[in-house]
Amino acid sequence: MEKKNQAVVTVIGKDTIGIIARVSAVLAQHDANILDISQTVLSGIFNMIMIVDISLSEFARLSEALSALGGELGLEIRIQRSEIFDAMHRI
Repeated sequence: MEKKNQAVVTVIGKDTIGIIARVSAVLAQHDANILDISQTVLSGIFNMIMIVDISLSEFARLSEALSALGGELGLEIRIQRSEIFDAMHRI
């Protein structure tokens, strides 16, 4: 799979029940497939990063939906195309 069809989703905020389920549901509604996921909770702060296949998704609509969910849950949820994420974090 080409990296141009992948995106990085990051989620951070106060830990509550159902964060992974809610984020996953939005991704599924927008035909994005989770390829990899890592999450942790440190001192009550939830942190998650996902690599998702967005080849069937409309990126702008998915980004808006994730942002809206973040507002609803009081979390910071961001999505970036993989090539942008990689370029920003190149040493």
